[in-house]
Amino acid sequence: MKAVVFEKFAQMPVIQNVADPTPASHGVVIKVEATGVCRSDWHCWQGHDTDVVVPHVPGHEFAGIVEAVGKDVKRFKTGDRVTVPFINACGSCPECHSGNHQVCGNQTQPGFTHWGSFAQYTTVDQADVNLVALPEHLDFVTAASLGCRFVTSFRAVVDQGKVSAGQWVAVHGCGGVGLSAVMIASALGANVIAVDLQDDKLALAKQVGAAVTINASQVASVPEAIREITTGGAHVSMDALGHSVTCVNSVQSLRKLGKHIQVGLLMAEHATPAIPMGRVIGDELEIIGSHGMQAFRYDAMLSMMMSGKLKPEKLLGRTISLTESIEALTTLDTSNTAGVTVISSF
Repeated sequence: MKAVVFEKFAQMPVIQNVADPTPASHGVVIKVEATGVCRSDWHCWQGHDTDVVVPHVPGHEFAGIVEAVGKDVKRFKTGDRVTVPFINACGSCPECHSGNHQVCGNQTQPGFTHWGSFAQYTTVDQADVNLVALPEHLDFVTAASLGCRFVTSFRAVVDQGKVSAGQWVAVHGCGGVGLSAVMIASALGANVIAVDLQDDKLALAKQVGAAVTINASQVASVPEAIREITTGGAHVSMDALGHSVTCVNSVQSLRKLGKHIQVGLLMAEHATPAIPMGRVIGDELEIIGSHGMQAFRYDAMLSMMMSGKLKPEKLLGRTISLTESIEALTTLDTSNTAGVTVISSF
C-alpha cells in the first residue's frame, strides 16, 4: 500500500510503498476513504509524543470500509462503512467497565501507538468496542472530520462542560476543535464568544454559530473583553488551541463557579502554563480536561447531525491528495487555512 512515512522526527516525510496490514484476532483492517490532517499529527511528526516510534505513518481521524476482519470480531463484517474515535479502548480495564473508554489505561491510538491513516489501509484493535457504523448517507469526508476534533469538542461541551441554553461560552482558538465547539455550544442554545487572531477563522466561527467574535490582537486583554461582554465572565471557557496564553486567558475569562475545559494539547514549552490558582480557589473555578470520546457516545452526536442541529460539513476546508498531505502536515504550525483539511484521494 501507499503511505506517508517519516523516518526521523521533523524530517520531511515521503510517500512509500509498504506492506499491507493484517488484522489482529480482535481487530479489523480499514480501507481508508478519507482522513483528516490535524495539529496532533504535526505534534506527532515533531516528536512531541514520546510514545511514537519511527519509522512512522501518522493519521488518526479517518473513515472507510472494513477490508478484513479478525476471527474474534462479532459486530462488524467486510464491507461495512465505519469510523472510529482516535482513542481505541481495550474494553476490559476498570475505566472501560465504567464507560470511560476515552481514558482507557490500555488504549491504542492509530497514528500514535501504531501506524495510522495517512495510508491506503490502517488497523483498528478491539473492533467491537471501537468501531462506529456510519449512516448510509453520511459521506466519508464529513465522517473523517468527526474523528478527533468534532467528537472531542462534543464531549468537552456536552459531557464535561455540561453547557446549557443561555450560558455564555468562550472558545479560545478557532481551528477545527474550536469551530466544532462553537457549533455544538450554539446548537445547545449557548451564547458563544469565539476568540482567534485570524479574521477569516472568526468569520467562519460567526457562520457556524458564534454570537460574538474577538480578534485577540485587537484588544488590550481578552479576559477583560469577555468579562465585559458577559457582565462577569463566561460560564464555560475552553482552550481549543493548546497554548500557555490561551489556557491562562480561558481561566481568567470565567465568572465565579465557572468551568475551564482544556482540550488543546499543551506540548513542549507550553506544557506548564501559569494557571492563576489563587483565583481558581477563591472563585471556586473548575479545571477540567477533555480527551476524545467513547465510540458508544457517537449515537447522541449523530442524532443531532441527522436532525440538522449539527452540520459539521460546514467546517470542512480543503480536500487534498495523499501526496499533498505532506505539505499540509509539515506546515500546520504556520498555516492560516480556515476549516478542516481532509485527504480524500490515495
